[in-house]
Amino acid sequence: MMARRTGVSRRLLRYYEEQSLLRPTRLANGYREYSDSDVVAVRNIRAMLAAGLSTVAIARLIDCFHDDDQEIVPASCPELINSLNRERARVAEAISDLRASQQALDALFAAAMRVSTDPETTAEMGSTSHLIHPGGSPDFLEENGAIS
Repeated sequence: MMARRTGVSRRLLRYYEEQSLLRPTRLANGYREYSDSDVVAVRNIRAMLAAGLSTVAIARLIDCFHDDDQEIVPASCPELINSLNRERARVAEAISDLRASQQALDALFAAAMRVSTDPETTAEMGSTSHLIHPGGSPDFLEENGAIS
């Protein structure tokens, strides 16, 4: 069974097929028959997903990779370098956006902590000991003026 061989659920295998990432043989009874190359393809798909590639990008690039003893190896494809470079730029932009979001959230958190440390507000809100800094360190709170 392919799900056991790859560690991927049957639903996810169907999704890969819907996205044209996987092309199992169909038997006369409608069942799918997976080959060893399909196992390799699933391993490569998982590696590319882990690298942040979208299924659309993977569909374009799947044939540009092969498996060499459990390791994904790029083949010679003219569009490979440009496609990977575009995907890397997309991931870098997403990381930058997430960092900006984190900074905005940190500022909101620090402001909320300043308000919640006001004795009058604290009495209304109850204990603030349940509040945890997003990075897990009270240094963040001190650096942002939330506690002294």
